[in-house]
Amino acid sequence: MLKSWVNNRPVLVSWRLVPQVCNRIKSTSTSPQFSVKMARPSSDLAEFRKVFSKAKHIAIITGAGVSAESGVPTFRGAGGFWRKWQAQELATPESFSRNPSRVWEFYHYRREVMITKSPNPAHLAIAECEARLSRQGRSVVVITQNIDELHRRAGSKHVLEIHGSLFKTRCVSCGNVAANHNSPICAALEGKGAPDPKTTDAKIPVEDLPRCEDSGCHGLLRPHVVWFGETLDSDILTQVENELEMCDLCLVVGTSSIVYPAAMFAPQVAARGVPVAEFNMETTPATLRFQFHFHGPCGTTLPPALERHETEVI
Repeated sequence: MLKSWVNNRPVLVSWRLVPQVCNRIKSTSTSPQFSVKMARPSSDLAEFRKVFSKAKHIAIITGAGVSAESGVPTFRGAGGFWRKWQAQELATPESFSRNPSRVWEFYHYRREVMITKSPNPAHLAIAECEARLSRQGRSVVVITQNIDELHRRAGSKHVLEIHGSLFKTRCVSCGNVAANHNSPICAALEGKGAPDPKTTDAKIPVEDLPRCEDSGCHGLLRPHVVWFGETLDSDILTQVENELEMCDLCLVVGTSSIVYPAAMFAPQVAARGVPVAEFNMETTPATLRFQFHFHGPCGTTLPPALERHETEVI
């Protein structure tokens, strides 16, 4: 594993990904082919459709920008506070150890907010594309940094959640991971989690917080999400690496390309000559490595790029 830095905090990154990306970029950076790739990416939708029509294995990497169009708070930047804390101050093992009640209030609030949100046209376009292409013997995998499960709710089946899910828990005693869509997640958290800075902490006794129900364990549960300073699930990363090595088209949708290791995924693919198309509200540090860039809301730019054309065999 390699230590990287995100939002001034150390994050461990898969050691397998780093040399692959660095070696591929280094080996192609002096070649004429790489110089062409560093030119301004195309926004020619018709040309993208030609590439898309030939692709057999499509990897779609999604980030917070997709969920933001469904009204999901991102908790990033100056306005990303819950009460007086930013997510980076709460989403750590140390914060949970010191004050599990406060951390659970924060995540309970996020869970309750997500229940009111719905997949947007970008989520739905991806799910429809996966279903349609599977009937043609083609595959689509969604590799998402989001923890809101909106891709699954939209109908996507092949989803790799590299940062976990708001709607899964993990026992700190036995390690059991389980889906949990209860609202509220436990009686003591009902009505708790208001984000107003004037709200007083609930100070829920630890024995009343969500508890494990596996084989009478009754250990304390935590959200099954990757917190700052924690390593990503090695099994998920291995699946991601396999999908990236196999794909012949990659889409980057609604992500800033600055959070590692996900920021390395698409450049890794582009470095081996595979077309990459970025759909985002702005350019990113990785944009010039890609063949296509479509500027604008994902819910507007993505559906026409993925929709079925009259000539498409179904």
